[in-house]
Amino acid sequence: MTSPQPLVVVGDVLLDHDIAGVAGRLTPDGPAPVVDVTTDLCHPGGAGLAAVLAARSGREVVLVTALGEDAASQSVRDGLRGRVRLVELPLDGTLPVKTRVLAGGRPLVRIDRGGGEVGPATGAVREALAGARAVLVADYGRGTAEAVRPMLAEAAHRVPLVWDPHPRGGAPVPGARLVTPNAAEAAALSPDEGDSLGAHARRGAELAERWAAASVAVTLGDRGVLLARARSTAPMLVPAPYRAAGDPCGAGDCFAALAAAALADGALPEEAVQQAVAGAAAFVAAGGAGDPALWEGPAAGADPRADDDVFALAEAVRARGGTVVATGGCFDLLHAGHVGLLDSARRIGDCLIVCVNSDDSLRRLKGPGRPLTPLEDRMRVLAALGSVDAVVAFEEDTPAVLLHSLRPDVWVKGGDYSAEDLPEASVLRAWGGQAVVLPYLDGRSTSRLARRAAHAATVGSGESG
Repeated sequence: MTSPQPLVVVGDVLLDHDIAGVAGRLTPDGPAPVVDVTTDLCHPGGAGLAAVLAARSGREVVLVTALGEDAASQSVRDGLRGRVRLVELPLDGTLPVKTRVLAGGRPLVRIDRGGGEVGPATGAVREALAGARAVLVADYGRGTAEAVRPMLAEAAHRVPLVWDPHPRGGAPVPGARLVTPNAAEAAALSPDEGDSLGAHARRGAELAERWAAASVAVTLGDRGVLLARARSTAPMLVPAPYRAAGDPCGAGDCFAALAAAALADGALPEEAVQQAVAGAAAFVAAGGAGDPALWEGPAAGADPRADDDVFALAEAVRARGGTVVATGGCFDLLHAGHVGLLDSARRIGDCLIVCVNSDDSLRRLKGPGRPLTPLEDRMRVLAALGSVDAVVAFEEDTPAVLLHSLRPDVWVKGGDYSAEDLPEASVLRAWGGQAVVLPYLDGRSTSRLARRAAHAATVGSGESG
């Protein structure tokens, strides 16, 4: 449930400029590739990207950052309009612009220009932080966090504060709930030979003690995230749910934003990290910060629906030639059979979308007394699984109407019947999709679990009487 208090993001905004294309030849005057441009995209980066990602769930997000009067600053304002609420600090100079030239999805060169001096914090900044439910500091070492530092130190004693550090920036304020350096940043801040999990664990624990932070999450790319605490010798490793093939630019901002959002909703750091790891993997798989759907989707404050993100994800995966896999069911009591099916389904393609019967749809299908678990809880549990990229509900007796809009490449069901017997098979054929059946763990079913629980309750009641 979205908190009525906003999530406040404090940090340095950049303008990200991505020029992407195909390089199939070299220039005649030197061994340099010629890039035939296919896309040219500008969008807010740094703290601006983190704020947009935090706002995608529909929560109110306030972004405290420094902007000037230059063209890049105005471009950022335009990109953030309707998505987050801006509280500006003055910027004497120009906003940093980071330009990447990519060929075949791989960066060839990066060009950085611009920069300026951040002015003093205003009363509007203090007011925004005073009303925050949680705070995320996206520190790129360009002055915003330092300008607001005394206010951030006070906020850390009241609400969860996540600090995404940078070697060029200052140390996190004491009392941060979670600090999120990547492996290279942690190594620069706390030198320790080697790239082993043990070395990362020692760095994380040492940094947590140095910064007086409740926990430090060292992000390790495809290996996942190592969550460490001061003087702890047993860190928690949260592996990535799958190897996401996509542009990793912005993955750290996504991880920090999702962790802060989870803490704002009352999650423990361990829960927040698990949710953020799964969300960051889906972000990379969908194309990362360069995914056009991220900037074309519904803006904050425009009554966005979770469904919109589902369709945007499917479209983004299709746009880059990936395979969209979908499955459906009631999932009234999630059990080992469901988990095995979902794990297998995710390995078929590049994203897995789960279509769930609404409470009324499930009741019509299963009869009185159902559902045992309300729709909101069923969707939340499914979304927490590492194999699941998105969850969407449907009100009809079958998902046929939803599938016509979603248009997955593969529809998966578990059971002992043939794919041609599935009612969805004819629906999928309309756009060249394929229905498949995967093996199901024998003896696992929601109905059987419910009967067993009811029998146990009856026996227990008889014995106690």
